[in-house]
Amino acid sequence: MPRFDSPSCFARLLGDEQSGHWRIGPTGEVLEVSRRYRDNTLVLETEFRTDDGVVRLIDTMPPQEHDADANTRLVRVIEGVSGEVEVSLRWVVRFAYADSVPWVRRHHLHEQECIVAVAGPSAVALYGDRLPYRVHHERAHEAVFTVAAGQRLAWTMEFLAVPDEPPPPLDAESEVRRSERFWRDWSGRITYDGPHAEQVHRSLATLKGLTYAPTGGIVAAPTTSLPEQLGGERNWDYRYCWLRDATLTLLAFDNFGCSSEAESWRKWLRRAVAGDPGDVQIMYGLSGERHLVEWEVDWLPGYQGAKPVRIGNAAYRQLQLDVYGEVMDALHLARERGLGETADSWAMQRGLLRHLEEIWQQPDKGLWEVRGPDRYFTHSRVMVWVAFDRAVRAVEEDGLPGPVDRWRELRDEVHAEVLAKGWNDEVGAFTQYYGGTDLDAATLLIPAVGFLPGRDERVLATIEAVSAQLRHGDLVDRYTTVPGESTVDGLVGTEGSFLACSFWFVDALALAGRRSEAEAMFGRLLGLANDVGLLAEEYDAERGRFTGNFPQAFSHLALVNSAAVLYGDGHSRHERDRRNGDS
Repeated sequence: MPRFDSPSCFARLLGDEQSGHWRIGPTGEVLEVSRRYRDNTLVLETEFRTDDGVVRLIDTMPPQEHDADANTRLVRVIEGVSGEVEVSLRWVVRFAYADSVPWVRRHHLHEQECIVAVAGPSAVALYGDRLPYRVHHERAHEAVFTVAAGQRLAWTMEFLAVPDEPPPPLDAESEVRRSERFWRDWSGRITYDGPHAEQVHRSLATLKGLTYAPTGGIVAAPTTSLPEQLGGERNWDYRYCWLRDATLTLLAFDNFGCSSEAESWRKWLRRAVAGDPGDVQIMYGLSGERHLVEWEVDWLPGYQGAKPVRIGNAAYRQLQLDVYGEVMDALHLARERGLGETADSWAMQRGLLRHLEEIWQQPDKGLWEVRGPDRYFTHSRVMVWVAFDRAVRAVEEDGLPGPVDRWRELRDEVHAEVLAKGWNDEVGAFTQYYGGTDLDAATLLIPAVGFLPGRDERVLATIEAVSAQLRHGDLVDRYTTVPGESTVDGLVGTEGSFLACSFWFVDALALAGRRSEAEAMFGRLLGLANDVGLLAEEYDAERGRFTGNFPQAFSHLALVNSAAVLYGDGHSRHERDRRNGDS
């Protein structure tokens, strides 16, 4: 608290019991646990069944959509469903990624008792019906009590901006109801009612939940260092705003009627990239922060021993040319959907294009932000084409001012270059980078952005090649990794199959006219979601489990966009650009 990227106060996921956690649950043996979200909300219910009865735990973080100054809160309510169940509440706060043990004391404030934990700039207060009766900074803070059928107990944990002045406690039950109203009102805007509606609605709600309301920034995931390979070194901090991820998330929203987020994101983008276009980064902090210095938390053992635990992300310094195409495409789509262009926004885009004109011929790190040598990645070059193509269309279709002849010439030059150098006759497919023979699932996006029609023979051949080398059943790797060897990304070790790439394969099949195959594959991929409909970054087929950060925006937005391709109304990015490619 209070932000996605704030230092943690509960870090047990990357540590142990003493790294910080808040547990509410039966003291005895639990026979069965079941979870669900209430309808399309982010109010979570967990039921515990024991020999003595059943209790239900309700968790939510009330949204702050219209109150940027409100304190961040976590609300928990437990209710008796049947019988009488002995329940334990354990509250162990460890600030600064478990490196800071707070000073914990009871207070009697606003005619109610609370517990306040303070350490340096971090402070939280716990209000509730049953507070821990042991308060000692070296031990767990625990309370044990019985919950009978029909009984409800509630707690609110609140971040304190001013540690010495805890605010009056809020009514936890009212906060739960407010959260439900917010999410039901928001999900009511979703226009999708086609096949697999429940999963599509859940993915959209997850993407909305990854949005930092005070600024409009959208994080790639709310976690850091959940490993892409169990026990390996591929552990990254995703609690930041990638231009690519945020842009694709907005496209996913827009496909199904949630277009109001576009204006908030455009304002965030304008703030984040303000200044010299040459300083544009691929990612920023939630408020547009530029310095996301990467460092290692050497006192945490990592998830199941996967080290290092990383904070920050050194990729913010990388050149990734594809983001220019993603940003230009998103803003083009916003114009198509009726979001009027502002002078400042178009000036910002022209600044980006001027800079792209100067650097587009350079090699880059690609969308997978490799830590190996720069290369001429085929996907990056395709997205450079997208940037200039959308600029041309802004002039031709929307009447905006700009050097359209120069942009058109550059667009055509990049297109010819990709066809000449990205295609490999010997491999019979578009390869990962110019002159290489390895494949990359990102080339499946070629028809989705309108670079070539979905039934172009080169696209069809690339689908077959990716299927033969990178596909395992319904799972698709993003590129080839070899156990014990450093590959194109400069890292050692393998990883799970990238879920977004699996959905991209669905899109490519659909755009190639293989709709029945695409629909069948899509349905099977949805079965990989966990019990509450969430997806991680990757899936380890050998172990039958998720890997990587969780939940992952990239996976959920790919799911939503696949639904748009298969069951949308013809206004999705993929359908629109497929028609442009065919023409």
